[in-house]
Amino acid sequence: SFQKNEPLLMNYSGNTTAREIVNNYNVKELEKIIREYGEEKHAKKIAEQIIKNRPIDTTFQLIEIIKKGIPFNKEKTHFATRTFQALRIEANKELENIENVLPQALEVLEKQGVMVVISFHSLEDRIIKNFFKSRAKEVELLTKKPVLPDEEEIKSNPRARSAKLRAVKKI
Repeated sequence: SFQKNEPLLMNYSGNTTAREIVNNYNVKELEKIIREYGEEKHAKKIAEQIIKNRPIDTTFQLIEIIKKGIPFNKEKTHFATRTFQALRIEANKELENIENVLPQALEVLEKQGVMVVISFHSLEDRIIKNFFKSRAKEVELLTKKPVLPDEEEIKSNPRARSAKLRAVKKI
């Protein structure tokens, strides 16, 4: 989170920290993760600013650096959101973990068992959708399109706004 000035961690125990990533990755590696995992169109400029302003230790330091790499931001979301997302995904190997756990979960699921997966951004959802498609002979899609939260759910739980639920039944 970038609401408070905190050490740049963003990791689960034992994983690489965001601080290690911003201070050790080269410009190409930073640009790649910010572009791919953050889906940030200004990835190159942000990566260059990170390299130029090292060392970076706190969330507020990183926010100021990101600000230098982004032209005026007129989007609804905070200008640092995409970069922070990219660093968190990289630090925790989130996409690799999803790719690894889906086949394992399907393997232990009994016939007629239902597997339900909730994703919170498009990169996760794409992996889940493609996995279910690739296993079309083993599963029946219970949700042709992802189930999205309704207005009431979003009002009571704002973090649910980006959630997508997909489900399959093992055949």
